[in-house]
Amino acid sequence: MTIVINKTSRDSAAMRWFVLILISGLTFSTYWFQDFMSGLKGIMESEMGFSSEEFGRIIGLTTIANMFGMILVGGIILDKWGIRLTGYAFGILATVGAGTTALAASGFFGDDKGTILTMMIIGRIMFGSGLEILCVLATRTIVKWFKGYEMALAMAINIGFGRLGTALGMASSLDIGGGRFSPAVTFAATLIALSFLMFIIYSFFDARIDRQYKGALAPGSVPVDEEEFHLSDFVKLITDKSFIYITLLCVTFYAAVFPFIQYAPDMLINKFGFTSKLPVEGSVMIFGSEALGIVAVYLILFVFALAFSIVPSRIKDITIRRVFTFTLVTAFGIIVYNFWDILQVWLLNGPKTASLIPLGTIVFTPIFGNFVDRKGKAASLMMLGSCLLIFAHLSLSLSNSITLGYTALVSLGIAFALVPAAMWPSVAKIVAEKRLGTAYATMFTVQNWGLGLFFWGIGAVLDLTNHDNLIAIRQGKMTYDYTIPIMMLVFCGVISIFLAAMLKKADKKQGYGLEFPSSSKH
Repeated sequence: MTIVINKTSRDSAAMRWFVLILISGLTFSTYWFQDFMSGLKGIMESEMGFSSEEFGRIIGLTTIANMFGMILVGGIILDKWGIRLTGYAFGILATVGAGTTALAASGFFGDDKGTILTMMIIGRIMFGSGLEILCVLATRTIVKWFKGYEMALAMAINIGFGRLGTALGMASSLDIGGGRFSPAVTFAATLIALSFLMFIIYSFFDARIDRQYKGALAPGSVPVDEEEFHLSDFVKLITDKSFIYITLLCVTFYAAVFPFIQYAPDMLINKFGFTSKLPVEGSVMIFGSEALGIVAVYLILFVFALAFSIVPSRIKDITIRRVFTFTLVTAFGIIVYNFWDILQVWLLNGPKTASLIPLGTIVFTPIFGNFVDRKGKAASLMMLGSCLLIFAHLSLSLSNSITLGYTALVSLGIAFALVPAAMWPSVAKIVAEKRLGTAYATMFTVQNWGLGLFFWGIGAVLDLTNHDNLIAIRQGKMTYDYTIPIMMLVFCGVISIFLAAMLKKADKKQGYGLEFPSSSKH
């Protein structure tokens, strides 16, 4: 039996949150690099001659190595090697892959379209092979430092950093690149390298807490992270009903969200007539730079989102809590009022409006994470999120109303916050901590099949359903019809509701306590 008799670094709230910031750098940069091309689809078509199918191929093949077991191998490696060695290995792989993509986009390997496309895909595959393991590693690290404390909230904030990366990547890449593709890729690759340096800094704290754990063990006991991995553990994992349901739910839900985000800017431009480039009257300049202005706006929104969703729940005195909330809302209202003219222009721009989907989750994910920590109801929240998903995609596919379109995007943003905030802490209840690396990796492996299929499939179906008008579309005389591609995602939402209901039913029998608070011993 393992008995901890001394306190460790994780018992310090300041240290836990500092570690969260360091590890969230990986989440921020990898999500940026994964999603930044969504705002550049039009540029890739006009500047480089890529079709919708080729755009979808670049995005979809990013995860192909994980579809065939790379992430599962990485999860097992994480459980055997630990956080540091796994982070070094896959961090280098992701960085080299991002660099290869940037070099390909700049014409380093050749200027013809075929060479650029091939080398970009190779770079994205390398990046994707490290991407998912780094996401698993970040989640595993949060469990290591926050289990028994604010785990759901910490996971929600980590997800918030990822959503900020997605939002900024979508909203600012066109401006950072000066309307060109190559500089935007180079900037995104640089972010990967910087976040890897942040992980190296974190690794020193990881080594320290491991030494503290070993020093706090009873004589003759074995640290959890050093217990041997057995094939029987994996078999037990993949035959657990609750784990099967939550894994399949992960596939269907994310297949209806992440691929849509990649195509959302182009869909808003084609379906509702949004602008592709931000007009001059919508510019925010800082030190003469429009890109810095955009980043500043999103960082301000991020700070307000975190403050609004996290701080009030931590204030015990109800009067002080109300005063703080009122002050925060008032300050935010003043900012919105002063920037209302600019905001109106942004809400008619495809990349900027689409970027508000992941940005909105920054507000709601910590709120829902707090709710799961205090009240539970994780399986029920996953069902609710799936219902919102169906409403959003039905509205966007069948209606031409801009007002209903905005409502659908808000609903999608709430669902995008609701389900992950409930899902990821639930996995830590279903699976023993020592096998979480393998569990998360298994989920991501299966998830990547759905993502890869829909990333490519939406582009292929888009070209197929608009086949007779492709020449006119590329000449700017007609627009893409997104009705059928988006309707495909409604089907994913229906399956998600069914799986969430089955998960809730299985949990009642197996007693993992998904409907109970995080601190519950049930």
